[in-house]
Amino acid sequence: MISIRDLTIAAGLAVGIAAPSGAAAQELKFANYTAPTHTITASVIDKLNEAVSAATDGAVTVRGYHGGELGSGPADQYVRVVQGVADMSWGLPGYTSSQFPKTMIVEMPGILPLDQPAYPALLRAYDDNLAGEFPATIPLALWGSEPNIFIMKSAQIRTPADLKGLKIRVAGSTAGEAIKALGATPVQMPMTQVYNGLQTGLIDGAISGVSTLIDFKLDEVADSLTLGANMGRLTFYTVMSQASYDKLSDEAKAALDAIGGEELSKSAEDA
Repeated sequence: MISIRDLTIAAGLAVGIAAPSGAAAQELKFANYTAPTHTITASVIDKLNEAVSAATDGAVTVRGYHGGELGSGPADQYVRVVQGVADMSWGLPGYTSSQFPKTMIVEMPGILPLDQPAYPALLRAYDDNLAGEFPATIPLALWGSEPNIFIMKSAQIRTPADLKGLKIRVAGSTAGEAIKALGATPVQMPMTQVYNGLQTGLIDGAISGVSTLIDFKLDEVADSLTLGANMGRLTFYTVMSQASYDKLSDEAKAALDAIGGEELSKSAEDA
């Protein structure tokens, strides 16, 4: 007959055998303030996980914490990485405009042609011009949205004069200056609040990329879109804590180095 003591010893041995692989596993936390259905999941988070997991035989993985699970404020994404709440995150420089005045240059109207992607310009400018705006982190990706369009509720924008007196949501100060110059009042708010803002009349419209119609369901509340006006585009980053990167194995670092930069930035912007 097998005693309780024998079962306890056997269980302990089983745990001991399994422990090394579990102890060696390292999970990198990716803070995502949006839903897991957002394009960032497949185009950035999943690609990072696939790259480091393959390079380390599963010893290092990247897990998305969605819907603000690590903190709900979109404006605090960068700080969460610096403070160690998350190892990685993504966000918009416009939400903390004072930190990213140079990175936000592609948000200016007319800076880039409508058919030109933003990520090559941002990456070219990084070493000499933008690096100082990303302290204590490694930017794994820098990219832009598709060109901004006007997303309106109960108003149609056909000429600049149609904007006079309207309240238009903007992501950051650069777009705010442009909207002000066109005679409208800029209202800076996170994209997560735009649906309610349009629905309640707090704002008359927003300028943002057309992907927000799907990602944030703005097609449910907007009744007019204006395309073709070169109102710049939003900029985005995915950053990793320098401290978290330094703790990784050489294999994991090499995987991130390989996918970071052009490949990941293109993936995000294409999505």
